[in-house]
Amino acid sequence: MATDLDTVRVMRALFNDMPRAPHGLDGAELMAWIQQAMVDYEGGDLAYAVDHITRSSMLDIILHMRETGALRADDAFEQVVQEISTPEGRKAFMDRCILAQYSVNATDRLLRRARSPWEEPEPLFRTPPEAIDRLVRGLPAGAGPLTAEFAARDDVRRIGVMAQGDLSVHEFDWGFVTESAGAWNFYVAEVWRAGTVGYFERFLDAWKSAFGAVPIDTEPVPKPPAWLSVEDGIASFSCIRLVRESGHDSPTERQWVGEVFVARLLPLMAARALTENYVFPLHWHAE
Repeated sequence: MATDLDTVRVMRALFNDMPRAPHGLDGAELMAWIQQAMVDYEGGDLAYAVDHITRSSMLDIILHMRETGALRADDAFEQVVQEISTPEGRKAFMDRCILAQYSVNATDRLLRRARSPWEEPEPLFRTPPEAIDRLVRGLPAGAGPLTAEFAARDDVRRIGVMAQGDLSVHEFDWGFVTESAGAWNFYVAEVWRAGTVGYFERFLDAWKSAFGAVPIDTEPVPKPPAWLSVEDGIASFSCIRLVRESGHDSPTERQWVGEVFVARLLPLMAARALTENYVFPLHWHAE
């Protein structure tokens, strides 16, 4: 089983020689720093983007293998962590993955043809209107038993996930939401109990599908405010993270987060992510 500590170790190994932003930058300063880092990168911004995407893909592959495959053995995992710490090792690892993918693609096509008819899962939970209203009005309920359960996990304490001092906590019967000056983080109890690291990509797929060809429910889903963007939950070890651009904070945002995201999107996103055999529409392809 991959732990959050495993995630940190793999990320450090993969990105140890990539440029790192200094601490203390606000949203606008961070964006400016990233843009300049991409320009200054050897080969320019395109090389930076390709390298970052490649390493992010390796992160997903290694965590999946740690969760369900050949890297469940600690010795094998340690060997790969050491290997990917160097450019030569990363290339060797990716070459092996590409060779393996050839046979996987053929198997995947056969499995897709044999898969049972697609079914939409029921929402994982429902949030009472009064709880949504408190979130929209900016009245945090504070940490409760589920927040305490998450904070007491050994991997969470080691990494300091909940050590940030300016967090407002909204707890519900399905999990909790933390709110800071620049971001919203969403934690679902069934997900962290099942192993959060296995669901980062699935929640991003669920987000993309929410605005795609297959709607979350029968009503159109209002798009988020332009200044809100989505990230995977790796940085906060959450299911998913919404990040606010510097200088934006309005009742419109709170209303969308509460009445649209928490009330409508997140329950079915979580159900789709946790349903092991659910294939997201964006992965459908013609055979």
